[in-house]
Amino acid sequence: MPTQNQIKNLSVKLKEYKKKYIKKQYTDLDESATRLMVNNLLTHVFGYTELDEIKTEYRIRGEYADYVIQLSRKKHFVVEVKSIQLDITEKHLRQSVNYAANEGIDWIILTNGRQIGLYKVLFEKPINSRKVFYFDISNKEDFKKMPEFLIYLTKKSIKRNELLSFWKRFEALEAIYLSKNLYDIQVIKFLKKVLKKKTDLLFNEDDILESIYKIITTKIDSNKPKIPTNILTKKEQNIVDVNTITNN
Repeated sequence: MPTQNQIKNLSVKLKEYKKKYIKKQYTDLDESATRLMVNNLLTHVFGYTELDEIKTEYRIRGEYADYVIQLSRKKHFVVEVKSIQLDITEKHLRQSVNYAANEGIDWIILTNGRQIGLYKVLFEKPINSRKVFYFDISNKEDFKKMPEFLIYLTKKSIKRNELLSFWKRFEALEAIYLSKNLYDIQVIKFLKKVLKKKTDLLFNEDDILESIYKIITTKIDSNKPKIPTNILTKKEQNIVDVNTITNN
């Protein structure tokens, strides 16, 4: 995983980028001018080398992707750029998903120089995509936490395969995937013991399974539980809660 020192260094570069480009005078830039901002984002902030690693107007089946990021002959990102005037949305993804699918590229960065979204291409039938995170540099709260996530887009992280590890963790903790584990027989047996201890009654496994299903499929008003910090290891306390990254 990236070190705190690496995250701190990225934070400094993001501050420099914000100071240089996120200004009122640049809010009406067209797409070609916005690309000048994105050039700086990809080189100075994320650390990629112009020409060698950043391919502009990359031709894919007769069409052109704005950027393709390539390291050691492997294509890692399609970068789709929109004018800073436009708020990026998932409707801007369709063309990029096609580009990525045709080239076997796993990731899409969608940006207008101010907003940055990362999407994972899902090679399913049909081809799909999944938003991993989205941040707005001009938003103070976003800006505070974004270095811990944008670090995975940097050249160093890609070379160390850290983005793939980040994705595996993100996917494993998604509700749709994690909820399936609640049906595991070991979980059911554990709940039987807990209920037996609390009520001094025996519970049928099918009844517990049915209750788990209701928990998953029914909206329940409740407070988010907290794990006592004294039972966590120092390493566990430092792990980023990836559930917070799918904001907005």
